[in-house]
Amino acid sequence: MEQLVRKCGTGWNGPEGGGAVVAGSAAYDMGSKEISLARGFVRDFLSDARLLRGVDVPARAQEVAQLVVSELATNVCKYAPGPCLLDLEVNGSMLDITMWDSGSVLPSALHADPARAGQHGLEIVLAVCQSFEVRREPVGKRMRVQISLLDGPDGDPAGHSPW
Repeated sequence: MEQLVRKCGTGWNGPEGGGAVVAGSAAYDMGSKEISLARGFVRDFLSDARLLRGVDVPARAQEVAQLVVSELATNVCKYAPGPCLLDLEVNGSMLDITMWDSGSVLPSALHADPARAGQHGLEIVLAVCQSFEVRREPVGKRMRVQISLLDGPDGDPAGHSPW
């Protein structure tokens, strides 16, 4: 399957607009090739936010964002192949990642099982994000996660401990 549309729009609201907001969107006909396109879109979006808008994007945040989008896109490929929308928004020190797909089944994390091969994607997403929400839409579902762009003293996201 091929990418339907790749639309990278960015918006900017200065301090008079309540803070810096940089946003971008992409649409895919999600297949396995498009997972890497989605990761590339995140990488390019965050690089542009840093270079063109002065947003502080630590390497950790860039890597985590690509990992999260890769896991979400993989789930779309497996369980809801077809159209998929990816929205990214930097608002202050948070990166919002929203992914819509046409599948009606809401994801749920399985109990941790180190002997299980695969199906750890949602566990990974929940471990690295500050928030996660999923909701049904008239068609499909929308998942929204937030990733901190702040680094704590140990390189972990500020306010988030892996333990």
